Amino acid sequence: MHLYDSVQKTKRKFEPLEEGKASLYVCGPTVYDDAHLGHAKSALVFDLLVRVLRANGYDVTYARNITDIDDKIIKKAAEQNKSIKEITGFYTEAFHQEMQALGVIRPDIEPKATESLEAMFTLIQKLIDSGHAYTTQEGDVYFDTSSDSEYLSLSKRVQEEDDKQQRVASSSLKKNSADFALWKSVQDGSVTFESPFGAGRPGWHLECSAMIEKHLAKEHQPYAVDIHGGGADLLFPHHENEAAQTRCATNHAIANYWIHNGFVNIEGEKMSKSLGNSFFLKDALKEYDGEVLRFYLLGSHYRSNFNFNTDDLQVAKKRLDKIYRLKKRLFGLSHNFEKTEFQTKLLEVLSDDLNISSALALIDEMISSANETLDTPGKHKALKKETLANFAYIEKVLGFGVKNPYEYFQHGVDPQTKEKIFDLIQKRNEAKKAKDFASSDKLRDEILAFGVNIMDTPDGTFWEKI
Repeated sequence: MHLYDSVQKTKRKFEPLEEGKASLYVCGPTVYDDAHLGHAKSALVFDLLVRVLRANGYDVTYARNITDIDDKIIKKAAEQNKSIKEITGFYTEAFHQEMQALGVIRPDIEPKATESLEAMFTLIQKLIDSGHAYTTQEGDVYFDTSSDSEYLSLSKRVQEEDDKQQRVASSSLKKNSADFALWKSVQDGSVTFESPFGAGRPGWHLECSAMIEKHLAKEHQPYAVDIHGGGADLLFPHHENEAAQTRCATNHAIANYWIHNGFVNIEGEKMSKSLGNSFFLKDALKEYDGEVLRFYLLGSHYRSNFNFNTDDLQVAKKRLDKIYRLKKRLFGLSHNFEKTEFQTKLLEVLSDDLNISSALALIDEMISSANETLDTPGKHKALKKETLANFAYIEKVLGFGVKNPYEYFQHGVDPQTKEKIFDLIQKRNEAKKAKDFASSDKLRDEILAFGVNIMDTPDGTFWEKI
């Protein structure tokens, strides 16, 4: 397996710290607002990476954090007259539900900042003791960037005076303008946490380093994790500062491989809440099935910037529809998980830095070939088994095509209408069983009036939206 390393800027063969195992840490959401399409894109990229690693036989430990300490959270709580836990609990649950709708696998480890304070204190103290951090008269603790000869080696950039290094106000008592907060003293009466350094709040960059050390790092290893990932916007300063903290506080680097996904643009413009074009995921899910969004957002290479527009989304849906139409032709048949040439090729292209374009081309070719063969008498049996095995593999590795094909085509029908259709189908089945064909035909017409088609199969009666 080969992955593009954002730091070394080259594709590298994946060679984990421990044979047969892979550790992955991804920066998760700050839970003060609804998830947007950028969050969805990143979550899907690393969900795909985990699936492909596992398909290659690796025992994967996947961690994605929850940032539940942040000035934005405190501000939202004050605005809504709610507790911090109410705000973070609500948005964490919403995030989980939306990720589930996209078919994103839950991480093996999902640490929260509020549950990792002791690990943060330990890391800060190590940095102070080793001369890489200092305390100001105001009670803040800063990382001394001048003490780290490798600082900026990750992002390969030159420090600018106006770089925003933290999410809290800067101090005039910093030694260097680039120094960033490890612990920020808070004396305005707002939310604080007790620490050996006084009451305050942790620096944003500190949180991930501490959680990685707590949950994933092992002694006598050159790296804390095999892979560290996140959005391209996190490379600097967040990941740069994480790497510096870990490097200076421990005897290892933070990660061997760095993977960053591209930005999401809305109609060609970079998505930003300040621009008012931050398309919330919850709004997209009201209009489109979660699997359609998954298929669309994963449809271009993860390192490319993604231009979200509804025309392309409709094209992606039609492409996914083809998978489900073929599944519908094979519906109700049992299958095994036999290894096929298609599966080997699919994993081969995905193992090449998640080459999704080649993967989707293989799927298109498989669907076209299968439909052509199914239209040819006498070739059905073997082909059906093979195709069903291929679908099972696509579901496992890509997370597409996981639904009942008839239910997939029901998206957009409201729950009350679905219930009415279900009741009419039950009554029609009873009428057919009683050989009351006049009532059966009348009930069929009532069902069709909802703008759906119905199909009688050996496994029951199914319907789909026209």
